[in-house]
Amino acid sequence: MASVDHPAQPAEQQAPNKSISAWAWARAQLFSSPFNTLLTMLSVWLLLATVPAMIEWLFIKSTVNATSAQDCRGTGGACWAFIIEKHRLILFGLYPYDEQWRPLLATLLLLAVIIMSGNRKFWHPWLALLWVVTLTAVGVLMWGGVLGLTYVENSLWGGLPLTLILSTFGVAFAFPIGVLLALGRRSHMPAIKSICIVYIELIRGVPLISLLFMSAVMLPLFLPEGMSVDKLLRAQIAIILFAAAYIAETVRGGLQAIPKGQYEGADSIGLTYWQMMRLVILPQALKIVIPPMVGIFIAMFKDTSLVVIIGIFDLTQAAKAALADQAWRGFSTEVYVFISLIYFGFCYSMSKYSQSLERRLATDHQR
Repeated sequence: MASVDHPAQPAEQQAPNKSISAWAWARAQLFSSPFNTLLTMLSVWLLLATVPAMIEWLFIKSTVNATSAQDCRGTGGACWAFIIEKHRLILFGLYPYDEQWRPLLATLLLLAVIIMSGNRKFWHPWLALLWVVTLTAVGVLMWGGVLGLTYVENSLWGGLPLTLILSTFGVAFAFPIGVLLALGRRSHMPAIKSICIVYIELIRGVPLISLLFMSAVMLPLFLPEGMSVDKLLRAQIAIILFAAAYIAETVRGGLQAIPKGQYEGADSIGLTYWQMMRLVILPQALKIVIPPMVGIFIAMFKDTSLVVIIGIFDLTQAAKAALADQAWRGFSTEVYVFISLIYFGFCYSMSKYSQSLERRLATDHQR
């Protein structure tokens, strides 16, 4: 039987090697034009002029172990011994020294529930109950007066716990208010639309400092005689109202980006207005506005430092109180570097989380 010759199979070819040498990459990215070459040289010069000096001040010539300020003077480096000496005042403000384990535990509880809320596997109805329990525990720890804990007025609260409390409650209450304002601004009912527009434009037209001053000075004038509102609560309300206006405009931008067909499709299957918003429109709109929304949350976390102008001991004011010690004068740079690292750590974490959330929810327009 004659054999059948099969056509020769072509030899397997490997994919082209896309790796390039370091010099080729540098030439393409850093020296591709005279202008880019100039920018590269200026950047290298700036790094060489600043980075070695910073490393020398921060680490090489820094002082960690010192019994007094005199041991740090003249070394040419940072005096981290001052931060070690005053770190409890910076972190917890005027809270009683022997009771500072309570704000520390409250801070850890808040951070734990915030981290859990950012993980999708914990997105269950019991998470809301966990928030209620956690916030109750934080209130009990901070105020005391029960379970054998000494009562501590909130005028003595300060430092990092107070900053976290202001920003956490600010986000928790400003977000739903902002969503409702965004829906109200797009409403077809003239009265509701006008009220929302006036509120948003009025609040966005004044700085947060003005709202804080008004809450501290003017609000008590409008209250009935004999009635008073705590200063910390007034500051919290001002932060919530301020952030809600910016969140409303951000959400409105997301709502406008949703195609009209989504609204018509929801109407065609008989969904009510609130069902349409909850099940169809808002999930898409909120996914679109994740980056600007996180930007607002980051700004709110940093803007809590403005409560210092009405005498509340947040992290910034607690740092200033540490500098008031005559025995440790002259180390303000170290203090502000320390609290800047704290702010950066929290803000960078929020930024990275928003990026991961965007990647998980990026289900549109994929090929």
